[in-house]
Amino acid sequence: MVNLEWYRTFKAIYETGTLTGAAQALYASQPGVSLHLSSLESYTGYKLFDRSSRKMVPTERGKVLYNHIKEAIAKLEDAEQCFRKSTEKDKPTISVGMCMETFQYTVEPYISTLPFDVIIKFVEYKDALTDLDKGILDLVISSRKGSDKNVEYRAFSKEKIVLVAGRDTDVTGFDELLEAQDFNGIREWLKQRTWYGTTGDMENLRKFWNTNFNKHPDFKCNYIVPNKTSIVRCLSRAKGLAVLPDFLCRDEIEKGNIKLLWEGNVSIENTLYFAMRKKTIYAEEIKCIEDIFEKKMPSYSPAEVENVSG
Repeated sequence: MVNLEWYRTFKAIYETGTLTGAAQALYASQPGVSLHLSSLESYTGYKLFDRSSRKMVPTERGKVLYNHIKEAIAKLEDAEQCFRKSTEKDKPTISVGMCMETFQYTVEPYISTLPFDVIIKFVEYKDALTDLDKGILDLVISSRKGSDKNVEYRAFSKEKIVLVAGRDTDVTGFDELLEAQDFNGIREWLKQRTWYGTTGDMENLRKFWNTNFNKHPDFKCNYIVPNKTSIVRCLSRAKGLAVLPDFLCRDEIEKGNIKLLWEGNVSIENTLYFAMRKKTIYAEEIKCIEDIFEKKMPSYSPAEVENVSG
């Protein structure tokens, strides 16, 4: 039977491009990596790499094999990470799911101070809630609720979706259009500006546009960047527009680097929830993470938070 470590070694060679790189990634010796590859090639009966002095170039058979095993190996490595025992007997490990921007704004500055190990996973809310139910995650920060009866949700804050402008943006004429409630004029004015968006999430822009103009946005963003915090950094030293959650740009607005242009004719607000399994052995650790969020995010009474629309 094939040794699964051979596949893991093959994947590391494929992704690093060298035996040395694979050995470093696997914390293994280079001779050991070479032995695994030779064993796998003997087992499959095919040459998997063309060897050169600088790089291991995958053959066509190697490419086919990689595409077959990469997801399976990644899942096994993810399971290993999630279920491994902590090296310190009394130091637990909790796994937390949230979006990248939320992590950067809240937990990232404090993570080194936590008295327990943490695995942060950047996930969409649907996947996060599924992983929570499966036991892969212990806590999820979400703007949506699922229907699983074993998961407890606690509303702790809210985010408002707003239109912001970069520091150097010329906003001449916008206030006059807004005061006149000329929404057709506002829409045309906005379409003529420079826009920023993100690679994977244009939901806020679509929702803002549809709510205020009863139309889908009929233009494309000029600059597509990796995430919303990238947009904040770009706008803080340039011109352009974006639709963002207010908490992400609050600091730059206070500094005068970003302008809050419009909250919309109809306010768009989302409730933010802590989601966790009802029976958890990590209640104390989860409370530490919750405290960080409640320190960083705007606080509201339970009634205010639960009454948020969106």
